[in-house]
Amino acid sequence: MSAYRTDAVVIGGGVVGLAIARQLAQAGHETIVLERHAGIGRETSSRNSGVLHAGVYYQPGSLKAQFCAPGRAMLARYCADTGVEARFCGKLLLASNEDEAAALPALLTRAKANGVRDIALLEAAAARRLEPEIACVAALWCRDTSIVDAHGLMQALAGDLTAAGGAVALATEAAAIARDGDSLRLLTKEAGGAETELVAPIVINAAGHGAPALARRTAGLEARSQPRQWFAKGNYFAFTGHNPFSRLIYPTGAAATGVAAGLGVHATLDLGGQLRFGPDVEWTQSADDVLVDPARATLFEAAVRAWWPGLPDGALAPAWAGVRPKLHGPGAAAPDFRLDGPAQHGVGGLVNLFGVESPGLTACLAIAARVAAMANS
Repeated sequence: MSAYRTDAVVIGGGVVGLAIARQLAQAGHETIVLERHAGIGRETSSRNSGVLHAGVYYQPGSLKAQFCAPGRAMLARYCADTGVEARFCGKLLLASNEDEAAALPALLTRAKANGVRDIALLEAAAARRLEPEIACVAALWCRDTSIVDAHGLMQALAGDLTAAGGAVALATEAAAIARDGDSLRLLTKEAGGAETELVAPIVINAAGHGAPALARRTAGLEARSQPRQWFAKGNYFAFTGHNPFSRLIYPTGAAATGVAAGLGVHATLDLGGQLRFGPDVEWTQSADDVLVDPARATLFEAAVRAWWPGLPDGALAPAWAGVRPKLHGPGAAAPDFRLDGPAQHGVGGLVNLFGVESPGLTACLAIAARVAAMANS
């Protein structure tokens, strides 16, 4: 079997993979993206809230904190320059009781340590002046939060990649990786069953849910470089009535604990003004488990009424679900992103990305810059 030689291969056509491929291509590397689906961004990148986070929640010094605020600023400039639609709507983080209110100053301190500047602590009356329908005892008002057209963003990144001489190979999966002299050899399989080989000195495993499995199919990686994969499903319900909110509304209970798979059921808006609630956390066994159980509406109603008592009965309809690529199971503290390069696993030219969930969308350009530097080191 003859092999095609190129400069770089990125496995995974989600927003992070495309951002990395764009970075490499614009640096002069002939870059090919392998995407197992028939289109880009069909997993985590398109099944989320579409929020560009400010960086409130993350442990200072963590990769999530390092990437989030700078990444949001980079992405805001990118959207302005390319015409990708985004809207700065801000978000309110609500404390529903005195215990949650007592945790807000620490959350504010953490946010400022992470580079969040436009954020303030509000009393309940001030928060209700912004959003009269909410119920809270205190809140944080973060203006540096926006929503983005994630599909438009991925199309723009893919367009930059191809303009720089790169390409996206759809319906093509990376089956195995092995050392080939100073390069890496990839066995690829197309949807129709055809097999080809690619050889490149730089290989980036940004396969999302598939990244740990691909690591297990990479020759020379020790067990510690092959993490276990967990799947946390997040369901969304659409609101069928008149939307009373103009900002994102988040509960703070989950964020304050630091031991949560998500940020709690929150109110999110799309660019058309449609109000949705989610995601919750439903542990599952498969990344493909994306059907929403209508019966979960009862759980959603209870969660939302903790901060919006006026939610009408029967106003929630199943929308969609996404599955987060987790590196921890139920009840465990959420770990940081893992960017494993040659310094971590000893395989030159290879970078594995594990557990890149939120704020991966926000941080995609910042992650891309770091990964490209790791691959070239």
